Amino acid sequence: MMTFSNLPEDLVVEILSRVPAVSLARVRSTCKKWNALIKDGKLAKKHSANAPRHSMALVLIDSRVYSVRFNLRGIHNNVAPYVNVTCHFSLKDPLSNNFSTEVDIRDVFHCDGLLLCTTKDYRLVVWNPCSGETRWIQPRDSYKNDDCYALGRSSCNKYKILRQDRVIDPSEDECKMLWEDLLSNNINSQEIYEYEIYDFTSNSWRGVDVTTGLFNPNIISGMSVNGITYWFDISEQCLLSFDFSTERFARESLPKDDNYHLALSVTRQGKQLCILSTHYTYITETNVNLWIATKSENTGTMSWSKFPIMRGGFGLRYRCHFSEGVSFFAYQVKEKIVVVSCHRPNRHSKNIIHIAGHGKFIELDHHGAKPTHEFSPTPLLLIYVPSLVQIQHGI
Repeated sequence: MMTFSNLPEDLVVEILSRVPAVSLARVRSTCKKWNALIKDGKLAKKHSANAPRHSMALVLIDSRVYSVRFNLRGIHNNVAPYVNVTCHFSLKDPLSNNFSTEVDIRDVFHCDGLLLCTTKDYRLVVWNPCSGETRWIQPRDSYKNDDCYALGRSSCNKYKILRQDRVIDPSEDECKMLWEDLLSNNINSQEIYEYEIYDFTSNSWRGVDVTTGLFNPNIISGMSVNGITYWFDISEQCLLSFDFSTERFARESLPKDDNYHLALSVTRQGKQLCILSTHYTYITETNVNLWIATKSENTGTMSWSKFPIMRGGFGLRYRCHFSEGVSFFAYQVKEKIVVVSCHRPNRHSKNIIHIAGHGKFIELDHHGAKPTHEFSPTPLLLIYVPSLVQIQHGI
């Protein structure tokens, strides 16, 4: 009798190419042949074209990445939702003995199923949790604790990393050399940002002929949509983008109706940019809105659609959850949109994950990993779309 393991390889590839990536990740350890196929470029290309895109949520808590499982379908029928933080993804340190020690992760940036991770000892690694593939990126000189990074994709499906390096208090000669840039870009001479690009094809860094002082993008606030990275600067209330094809920055339009924009995210399939914002009507009343962006392919113009999440005075206890440092994603339940958000524990609540939508605010007492103490770094919640994309070769 013919078994699955005895099928011709081309047929096995055709079958596996239609299985969601997250399901394939579970079977990597069951068969050496399948594990090799999952890492093979032939399957990766077919899988990108054939497999359904199933997203999942990840959360970074105390230097570890976990998957997050939600059940929100009964929220509009007063059925209590729940959340489980499970399935710790293990990233091993190649510098450890027997490759057994886990890396302490400081920040995570997601693009096309790849995670760009900075470690607590200031190293940089690109990681595909589904295939297990990793690539440790060596610096041209050295990494700094205030560096910021983004992972993106060019129009020819080649991946690049953008590194931002802050130049503090430049010398007089440096200021003279940068004077034209300072004037044209309205740069504060006390804080100048320079940039490098890492190209996976050449395995090297190179300088980018761009100098800015307009913003200080933070890796937590950066989001990748179709290979382009977007940042939101809370202090300046501006949205900027970086196109990895042209290697240029651009300013993008923001919604005009709200007082204060908080954070960026993406839709569940990672196809559209979202922004969470607040509108203060009175001292005690705050409206929370979700905005979803649509970008014109012809003109590149950004337009926004508004979805009310919370209305009126819902108290200081809940308002503190909609502040700087919040991470979130939008979830559609029976044609209604709710926001799942994550924030550091505070004196009002020890729960870090919350659901808001249509007049309801629910704190979830989740099962699984939790911050070890109140003053640990703010947990980071993000949408992850698993894929078999290969780090070196791209899609």
